[in-house]
Amino acid sequence: MAKIKVTQLKSGIKKPQNQKRTLEALGLKRIGQVVEHDATPNILGMINKVKHLVSTEEA
Repeated sequence: MAKIKVTQLKSGIKKPQNQKRTLEALGLKRIGQVVEHDATPNILGMINKVKHLVSTEEA
């Protein structure tokens, strides 16, 4: 399965609670942190929900 790297670029402060929880569920806690996930529909949907806070690239 394809892998995808997710990097947090912006803070979750002053964002709706559901976006904060999505960042947490992706494993992101601080700006600049990089996590790697399988490119499943669940993960891609979570990334789409917070796309203004993160950047992605294929691993």
